[in-house]
Amino acid sequence: MLLREARAGRDLGDVAHAAGMSPETLRKIETGRLPTPAFGTIACLSEVLDLPIQDLAAVWRTPPRLEEAS
Repeated sequence: MLLREARAGRDLGDVAHAAGMSPETLRKIETGRLPTPAFGTIACLSEVLDLPIQDLAAVWRTPPRLEEAS
C-alpha cells in the first residue's frame, strides 16, 4: 500500500505521532481496517510523508475491485 511504501523505514509510531494520531489509528489505515479516514487525517499524512495529497486521496477515491462471479 502507498502509505507503507511512503513510510519506508520510518517507525510507524514516529509517523503517527508526527501526523497527530495514535499508532493504532495509522496501523488501521494501513491495513484497511479504517477504510475511510477523515480528510484532515489524509492531509496530515500527506504532509508528514511528503506525498502529494491527491496521491493519497486517490487511494480512497478508487472503488474497490469486485471479483467476477464464476
